[in-house]
Amino acid sequence: MNIPQNLQYLKSHEWVHLEGDTATVGISDFAQEQLGDVVYVELPKVGQIASSDETLAVVESVKTASDIYSPVSGEVIEVNASLEGSPEQINESPYELGWLFKVRVTGLSSELLDPSSYHLVAEAEA
Repeated sequence: MNIPQNLQYLKSHEWVHLEGDTATVGISDFAQEQLGDVVYVELPKVGQIASSDETLAVVESVKTASDIYSPVSGEVIEVNASLEGSPEQINESPYELGWLFKVRVTGLSSELLDPSSYHLVAEAEA
């Protein structure tokens, strides 16, 4: 199970990378493994206001659809448009090419986990 140490996580398997006031968000390696082959991604709109712990995107796989929760509050400033034509990038590279959206941060979720805490969550669900 790949859990990068430079990220924070939600129990619902989203990751966030904070750089200054910008947060990049995606789903964890564990999440993409559980979903199976991703076939469609519904991304938020640029300019949309995100509230932490609320649904902001949807990832659909051959098995199921999964709501993606925002680990931060703020304004969506960028989406990964390449996923519209190649959603499988989430399976192939969940932490690099498979990121979902970026938010200009105004607040953080109180539910953020460090990598070791997230590992325990994922291990319990495995």
